[in-house]
Amino acid sequence: MVRSGEEPKPTGRATDGTGPAGPRERFLQGEPVDQGVRASILDSWRRCRSLGLSPDRSDLPHTDDFDPGGRIVRAAVPVLDRLQAAFSGSQVNISVADANGAVLLRRFGDPAMAGRLPAIQVVPGFVFAEQVAGTNGIGLALAERHLIRVYGAEHFAERAQGNACVALPVRDPLSGRIEGVLCFGYPRDFERPGLGVAIRRAAEGIERRLLGQSSAHERALLRTYLASGAGAGSHHGLALDALADAFHPRDRAILMEKAAELISYAQRAAVDVTLPGGRRVTLVSRPMTSASGVRGFAVEAVLPDAPAEAQLLLPRQTDVLPDLAALAAFTRPARSSLTAPSGQSAAPGPALLPDGDRVATATGDRGEADGDGAATAPAVRNPALLRDGDRAAAAPGDTATAGGDRAAAAPAPSGTADGDGAAAESAGGVTAERGTGAPGDHPESPFPARGLVMVGEPHVGAYALAARRRLELLSEASARIGTTLDVRRTAEELAETAVPRLADYVTIDLPDAVMRGEESADPLADLRRAVVYGIREGLPFTPPGKRIDFGPTTPQLRSLTSGEAVLEPDLGAAAGWLAQDPEYAVHLQAHVHSLIAVPLVARGVVLGVVSFYRSGGSYGDDDRSLAQELATRAALSIDNARQYTHERGMVLALQRRLLPHGLPDQDAVEVAHRYLPAESDVGGDWYDVIPLSGARVGLLVGDVVGHGMLSAATMGRLRTAARSFAELDFPPDDVLTHLDNLVGRLDREDPDGKGAGVIGATCLYAIYDPAAQRCLMARAGHPPPALVHPDGTVSYPDLPAGPPLGLGGLPFDAVEVDLPEGSQLVLYTDGLIEDRQRDVDVVLEQLRVALAHPERAPEETCQAVLDTVAPVHPHDDIALLVARVHALDPGRIAVWELPADPAVVAEARASATRRLADWGLEETAFAVELILSELITNAIRHGAGPVRVRLLYGRTLICEVSDTSDTAPHMRRAASTDEGGRGLFLVAQLSQSWGTRYLPEGKVIWAECELEAA
Repeated sequence: MVRSGEEPKPTGRATDGTGPAGPRERFLQGEPVDQGVRASILDSWRRCRSLGLSPDRSDLPHTDDFDPGGRIVRAAVPVLDRLQAAFSGSQVNISVADANGAVLLRRFGDPAMAGRLPAIQVVPGFVFAEQVAGTNGIGLALAERHLIRVYGAEHFAERAQGNACVALPVRDPLSGRIEGVLCFGYPRDFERPGLGVAIRRAAEGIERRLLGQSSAHERALLRTYLASGAGAGSHHGLALDALADAFHPRDRAILMEKAAELISYAQRAAVDVTLPGGRRVTLVSRPMTSASGVRGFAVEAVLPDAPAEAQLLLPRQTDVLPDLAALAAFTRPARSSLTAPSGQSAAPGPALLPDGDRVATATGDRGEADGDGAATAPAVRNPALLRDGDRAAAAPGDTATAGGDRAAAAPAPSGTADGDGAAAESAGGVTAERGTGAPGDHPESPFPARGLVMVGEPHVGAYALAARRRLELLSEASARIGTTLDVRRTAEELAETAVPRLADYVTIDLPDAVMRGEESADPLADLRRAVVYGIREGLPFTPPGKRIDFGPTTPQLRSLTSGEAVLEPDLGAAAGWLAQDPEYAVHLQAHVHSLIAVPLVARGVVLGVVSFYRSGGSYGDDDRSLAQELATRAALSIDNARQYTHERGMVLALQRRLLPHGLPDQDAVEVAHRYLPAESDVGGDWYDVIPLSGARVGLLVGDVVGHGMLSAATMGRLRTAARSFAELDFPPDDVLTHLDNLVGRLDREDPDGKGAGVIGATCLYAIYDPAAQRCLMARAGHPPPALVHPDGTVSYPDLPAGPPLGLGGLPFDAVEVDLPEGSQLVLYTDGLIEDRQRDVDVVLEQLRVALAHPERAPEETCQAVLDTVAPVHPHDDIALLVARVHALDPGRIAVWELPADPAVVAEARASATRRLADWGLEETAFAVELILSELITNAIRHGAGPVRVRLLYGRTLICEVSDTSDTAPHMRRAASTDEGGRGLFLVAQLSQSWGTRYLPEGKVIWAECELEAA
């Protein structure tokens, strides 16, 4: 029954019922509100704000997920009809909502009120839960779980400021579970003291009708419990539903499960239940037999810290059911004592009685067992002893006692039962109010403390307990199995879930192919032990990693062949299992007794076999069904992990194939790199090192947002395009502009029109020139690089971030920085520094510390960064590129400035020949002379002066001729009669490669010669 108090109203609340309008406005404006608002209202406001609710919202959601003819509706309809008649002509509206806040029934004192409501609020199903409607009576009653009043401005929504309401949860009397909410809504000036009494009586009427929907056996046992006087004063107990506000739902579930377990044991017992947090509750089970012969048990709850002055009251009777009429005439003693009379000491506490014969309740005071073996008083702590002369009145007629004997009817000492089933006690006692009383006739009295937690029949309880545990195990399996996409770990989760509630030991055998993410061509011949798990170690099971060969008569192979679970209740009599390996079987039989072998099959794919072993007792058919269901659910998770492993392997192979397999030969930088895929999935990170003209080198790092095959494929396209743009000698900002256009085009060409996995790509491109010891960089939404100076200081260059690739229309800015020889440039993707559990600034500081060792080689730096900075379980790919820069020896650079005069060509050839001789490259002089002669002549004839010639002697010999013109030469095929057009053809033949790169003013024509081939 409903047993709850009401929160005190705050001091200073407006007397006109308008509620705390001022505090509400301050709260909505973000100001602190400490006084003038009840705690429950303030907590509700805070929850509404955290959910992002708007007080201006006027609409309410509607749901179809409700039962229009459910228990709460059937129980509430007659009660609401009577309430509608009682409030006829008033502005009160009565609502009943389910446990999710969906309003199922409405009644109006004035029928015209329905026309003033939005249409959706007149149809069953609109939701008043707090998380969608804000602070209101129904939502707050569900959240606080007791009687709630909400006045005017205490409502969160503006639409309800002129209203007030009182709401009360309606509970199942047997389980204590909230079935719904009864709510009275009215104008805020209609406040009446009797509304609280009225809503309590109405809620109890609904609850009594809910009780009537219980089974006849449950009702008969409940009648017997009350008729025995246990509920009216034989001891001080508290009902679970009366303590709904004192117990967390998790604690109530623990007590209900333990009560069902006690009933299923079918014996008198008392156990102490320790709840999370250290709170202790005593549960007492007591046998009963109803007048109709139904044998069952009642379980009562007793709190060791229950107050001595707590009153024991009868439930009010507002809606008497025909088969519960006998309850109406019971009265209780005027007072009950919690202390034993002089000379007697209270029993120290309840004790478990395995024989069910008798239990001592106090020194010298014993509860005698009757012929059915049931004592007349339960074994409880601090039994309440009745005063002399106080007698509990029985119902009219014979009623069975707790032990099964009949008790003669006796009149109450000073109370009479009337025709309506309401009983009055003697003066000074408590009156059980009649259902016909008008609201406000009696003051609100404290809710009765009850001893009953659950009644039931043992065999029904045993089945219910087994079913509950089965459902709990399957529910836990759904939550625990498949938390990762790792095949082996998923199999381990299956074993951990089954032990010890289903099995003492579990072994799981999977084919090698399944472990690799593939389908096994012959799973019967490819099994390997994957998991061994049990209540203890040291058993002679084949260890993990070893190959398993099951014989044709073993339960495991029979289950794999048939596709069904195979049960061996007694392994000692299982001939097929013994025949496999008699010595091993006998050795193992000393530890295990029964076996269920279940194939792991999902989507038609055989994934392996799981064996459940029990060391004590035998498995039955119910266990086999449970094992089959558990294995079927686990097989789906294992298959998901297998398919993921297969797909991840393919994506990872593609990703690695698209990344550079080796680094090009060049002298500008010493490079080391790392690629670390994410644990969950492979993404689209990449890096590249690109040799450029003039002994320069390009360093590239990029990231395609997203994971999977599409991201890897898109990465490959972007890396190829980025390399092509770089090899055209575009500056970094131009390369990013071209990539931005490409990503936008890829997005537009997406057949779905969504561009999934394309928009959001980032990139950083840097060009290092060893001759000038300068680096030109630009980035598109990418993390900034780290620069390690030769003295060990680490900085992050102030490089404009730029927009991510694919947005289009926004420019990219390049920045040039000096890089002294020995400096290290560190490029990385966001997977290195961004993590849900870490602050980016803290990680950047960790990276600074890890890089502050300039003496380390790039390879050592890479490893140090991954060891100290990278997350332990990366959620995103990590690409890392460390480049230590080198400077080109000034003695190997030759530069000449020439006027735009054809006469200087010969002089330039002579100067170059002398410098080649100084470098010991006389063999290359002939080819270099021809190349320089042609390039200088073209610059003078087709370009604009002055002309600059530069020779770079490194791994190769590079000849460069630059001028201030933007015109570029093009090689063409000269006809036999043409006098010109063969110069660039000769340059291409004499050099390894040649090309043009543009400067801010002018261009450079270059040719690179291999020294060995020259």
